[in-house]
Amino acid sequence: MRHEGDLIRINEWLLPLSWIYGSVTGLRNRLFDIGILKSRAYKIPVIAVGNITVGGTGKTPHVEHLVRLLQDKIKVAVLSRGYKRKSKGYVLADSNTQVSDIGDEPYQMMLKYPNAYIAVDKNRRRGIERLTTDEASNDTDVILLDDAFQHRYVKPGINILLVDYHRLIIYDKMLPAGRLRESMKGKQRADMVIVTKCPRDLKPMEYRVLTKALELFPYQALYFTTLEYDEPTPLFPEEVEEQPKASQNVLLLTGIASPKQMEEDLQDRFKSITPLAFSDHHAFKSKDIRRINEAFESMPTPRIIITTEKDAARLRHAEGLSDDVRRNIFVQPIRISFMNEQEDNFNQKILSYVQKNSRNSILVKDKDAVKPKDSHHSGERTRRISFRDN
Repeated sequence: MRHEGDLIRINEWLLPLSWIYGSVTGLRNRLFDIGILKSRAYKIPVIAVGNITVGGTGKTPHVEHLVRLLQDKIKVAVLSRGYKRKSKGYVLADSNTQVSDIGDEPYQMMLKYPNAYIAVDKNRRRGIERLTTDEASNDTDVILLDDAFQHRYVKPGINILLVDYHRLIIYDKMLPAGRLRESMKGKQRADMVIVTKCPRDLKPMEYRVLTKALELFPYQALYFTTLEYDEPTPLFPEEVEEQPKASQNVLLLTGIASPKQMEEDLQDRFKSITPLAFSDHHAFKSKDIRRINEAFESMPTPRIIITTEKDAARLRHAEGLSDDVRRNIFVQPIRISFMNEQEDNFNQKILSYVQKNSRNSILVKDKDAVKPKDSHHSGERTRRISFRDN
């Protein structure tokens, strides 16, 4: 099992450029802090999930946890940037939406949660305005901002910072020497900090060491989560030959930022794991499809392919996959699990915030307290959740 800090590689020779980059991001944050650049808050509940590092910290599984928590009670909307999509401006997903319209991660959530609104817009303020005023989505009760920790033009009611256990920000450096998008001081904006991708056998002493090392303020709640793997499902169900078995050899096909964790986690579940890794959000072209076909054909039998949900969004309509690949490619669902019996505490804080700030939600106990229809318009401030009293 790898331990914290083991994925950090610092390019010392780039540190002078990191100091310049840090000065620029520091100035930007300072302008927000003193009010020259303006953050806007909203009376509709807004929850942001993000990080201060480049690369995967598990944002999508954590956003999906929030969707599952809330979707049976209120109308949930997820607003993402839509990284590497081919469309422009604001897009609200519907039954005709393609992965190229909104990006792979929003498309993944659209397929999994058809009762939630999934929208993309690089301009988060405009996205919030459209979600809350357009006739197609104006019954939205809560907005989840995906990857928005640096998007300071919006002031969320709850700001959740994710920190990868294997690449702790306390050991990292600013871009380009390291992978920090901004100074570690930026963590003070978080209401909740979640250390993600923790090993399941994390010892009590390690919890204490990590808690002390992160140096959080008393108002910041700290949680630890690990990844859980459900049973793989066929990407093309109508063509599948058999379900995955532990005796099979696996070609692990990924186009994500940090595939090593998944590779390690699946090693105990199958006979062998052969990684075939592409860059994060990779757009599969004809040559890539040929490479996948050839790699699978070279695998010893019995064999299957396992890919991520995010990659499945891009592979679902890819042309040129061999019949053998289509019959044997499976999608590995991932979800998060809170450690130290923290899930109830986390969920209650989220539900409490949404209940106190919802305008039309069934969670509002006092019907007379429901805010006017237009009370969510920009420029009005929401109550921020406080953990000091919890």
